[in-house]
Amino acid sequence: MKDSPERSSGKSYSLLIIAISLAIFMSSIDGTIVNIALPTISESFDISSSTVSWVATAYLLVMAGCVLIFGKISDIIGFKKIFLTGFIVFTVGSFACGFLPDLLDSFGSLVGSRIFQAVGGAMITAIAPAMVTAFIPMSMKGKAMGIIMTVAALGMAIGPTVGGILTQYLSWHWIFFINVPIGIIAVLLGAKVIPSTVTGKDRDLSGFDKKGGLLIFFGLASLLFAISEGQELGWTSPAIIATMIIAVVSLAGFVWNELKVTEPLLELRLFRKKNFFLSNLLFVLLFLSFSGINYLLPFYLEYVQGFDSSTAGLILTSLSFAMMISGLLAGALFNRTGGRPLCIAAGFVILLGYYFITHLHADTTTAFVVGCLMLIGFGLGLMVTPISNMIMNSVGKQYQGMVSSLTSLERFAPLTIGIAIFNLIFLQGVSLIAEHRGVTTEAPVNMKLEVLSSGFDLAFLGAFILSIAVLILSLIVKQEIHPDYLEEGPETEIIGGMI
Repeated sequence: MKDSPERSSGKSYSLLIIAISLAIFMSSIDGTIVNIALPTISESFDISSSTVSWVATAYLLVMAGCVLIFGKISDIIGFKKIFLTGFIVFTVGSFACGFLPDLLDSFGSLVGSRIFQAVGGAMITAIAPAMVTAFIPMSMKGKAMGIIMTVAALGMAIGPTVGGILTQYLSWHWIFFINVPIGIIAVLLGAKVIPSTVTGKDRDLSGFDKKGGLLIFFGLASLLFAISEGQELGWTSPAIIATMIIAVVSLAGFVWNELKVTEPLLELRLFRKKNFFLSNLLFVLLFLSFSGINYLLPFYLEYVQGFDSSTAGLILTSLSFAMMISGLLAGALFNRTGGRPLCIAAGFVILLGYYFITHLHADTTTAFVVGCLMLIGFGLGLMVTPISNMIMNSVGKQYQGMVSSLTSLERFAPLTIGIAIFNLIFLQGVSLIAEHRGVTTEAPVNMKLEVLSSGFDLAFLGAFILSIAVLILSLIVKQEIHPDYLEEGPETEIIGGMI
């Protein structure tokens, strides 16, 4: 395939979309396939649940710290190098996760391998949306994003099931080994079909913002550690206070540094554009509201409705499959209707879903729960595809990797932060309604149904309020296409004077 994507055939574009989809699939399935095996890993190494959680936590912290860094690097040296290197690192790391712990009889080697794997994961996660913007023609962008959204939802849907099957019938090692053949295919395919063009101004890393990279790594990693571990360690514990101080100082230093350097890691001046700021805020609030449902609904289904974990997991997949359907629909409609009408329609669907979910009680039927989940999932799929396109298409080509990594961060960081926020809301609801003290120290399974329901009611209300903000923002944001994409097609109004 030649470097100019315009000369590519339809077949080459299809292969390119497949390569990008593999990156998204690996990223989404890894987020769900590992957690289900943590109890088994805990038993295998005879360690506590808090210790084994570092298998997930270490990966998350490295991903958060590295994703913006690799987004900027891809703008300088090109997407192809980052994509191939990322998949190689991720694949080698996956093999190490499954092989080294038994060889060395060491849990530490598993955590170390996960850190190495996360570096590769950050590379491929950072640039996947940018590759659609950079290499896929405007007339195919909506369809391409729809396919990728569907693949991401598929990874979320099958992750727990595949992870459970592999862990039960083979061993927990295979949740990592399964990545190896997929990674090899992605590397071979990517080497063939991904153009070698460079979108940034520089073609070497001599001017890379190293100081900004260090500050954002420590800032985001410290922030997510404090938020994710605050409930476990105590919000006033020395470790949490220290990491919060590191986070605040590092992130403040990062902002100060980015406004001074000539080639910033993240061009903060982009946020001076009201529409760019509001579009990204919409993206963040969308996933923040979803985090509460994603985290709390398994507890509701198991402890209030009385389902076992496998049945609860099956019920939750209805959301992912609804996302798959609406993701394809949004992709097909994007170039016909534009992104804004799809976002508005999705905003109403999401609001309706969250409204209904505030009415869940101990005697709520399974059909009603599934209906709520399908509404939310359908709305999510209908919105993520157009808003991702709108954000990516609103900036110049030299910022594609940077903004792509930003949207990746805006997906998984709110999901992590939201867990802590909605857990606090849930416990606050329980403590407000409960008539006796000490109820919040009980495990959820031991609380009375009425007390549990009150906690879920308040948490779900929080998600509903956020969905109102999502709808309002969807009515405000506009679809803007940067002049860099003027030659790709006249489907959308070009907004001049953009960065």
